Amino acid sequence: MLYLARKEGESIIINNNIELTVVEVRGRTVKLGFVFPPEASILRKELYEKIRQQNIDAAASEHDEDVFHVDLDLGPGQKP
Repeated sequence: MLYLARKEGESIIINNNIELTVVEVRGRTVKLGFVFPPEASILRKELYEKIRQQNIDAAASEHDEDVFHVDLDLGPGQKP
């Protein structure tokens, strides 16, 4: 993990196209501003983790349905 010290109004550049600026520091809270291209996605980590877990759960659920809901129609005269 990279650690940087920045003061209010100072910025860093990420991948030549994302700018992060320290907008305000108030007590233990830091307000950040971002300038980034429209194709970039920026999420709070807790939201990212929640979405990621929902996607994992949905994929597992879809897989479970595929495995357990098998059509047992084997044709005329055939028994499962």
